[in-house]
Amino acid sequence: MFELADPWVLLLLPLPLAAIRLLGARANGGRALMVPERIGESLIGAGAGASTDRPARLTLWAVWVLMLLALAGPRDLSPVSALKVSGRDLAIVLDLSGSMVRDDFDLNGERITRLQAVTTVGADFARRRGGDRVALIVFGSEAYYAAPFTFDVEAVARRIEEATIGISGRATNISDGLGLALKRMARSDAASRVAILLSDGVNNAGATNPRGVAELAARMGVRVHTIALGPKDLDTAEAGERGVVDAQTLQAISEVSGGQSFRVRTTRDLVAVTEALDRLEANPADGLAAEVWRDYWIWPAALAALLCLLLAWREAG
Repeated sequence: MFELADPWVLLLLPLPLAAIRLLGARANGGRALMVPERIGESLIGAGAGASTDRPARLTLWAVWVLMLLALAGPRDLSPVSALKVSGRDLAIVLDLSGSMVRDDFDLNGERITRLQAVTTVGADFARRRGGDRVALIVFGSEAYYAAPFTFDVEAVARRIEEATIGISGRATNISDGLGLALKRMARSDAASRVAILLSDGVNNAGATNPRGVAELAARMGVRVHTIALGPKDLDTAEAGERGVVDAQTLQAISEVSGGQSFRVRTTRDLVAVTEALDRLEANPADGLAAEVWRDYWIWPAALAALLCLLLAWREAG
């Protein structure tokens, strides 16, 4: 809907005519201004030209009308799409223990570490969570709050990409990592609360049992989806083998809390998991209907400026 923000400005349109009538009706006084002869001739010539130069007068009137139109503020109320808030708090709980440095994953034909695979795919997953409030918790020997709950999913994705092994210790404290996520969601009034827990090892730090933390999540109504990362797990690895994941415990955590468990052995598996999570925790496709004012004052103002330049060019010529 097109309208003027300040239509009363157009009441000033006849102001030049009123000024001409008032000034023209005023009687000339008996005083005179003494100027050099050449300047006087120029002034007389300009006055004579002003009375006969009809295009110049029309141009000045056009400039006046355009400037008033710009001041009146032409604008249009236009619909725009806006991000639709899902009402979901989603905590990404990421294992940064020492075993994440193992280079047993492939990406684009190159051998990469588990951490590189997780940060690459995980950052892309975070960027697709527009509409969710997303947080990042990292854990090793200790758990840390790397990014607070925010709708700025790009900021969370960058924190995932910057994740470094060693900042939280090199052990695997699954209980504290998930526990910190639950602590942050305890006061949340979101309609849906979800934690995504990724680990590539066995819980070997902390005093709390991971299953007990999963039971707390169930009581709080927080679904926990778990991702067991690594080529081998405790059931298939040889005795004493290092770098294996406790897939059974992670599956129990998801079952107790009402979530789903995923087994990841390759980068392709990891990508498939993030796509499955997108389907499980889908976001609305359409944004909210919003309307904003689009201002068009710049167009009459620019045209008035061009006419002034044209008039100045004619006068100079």
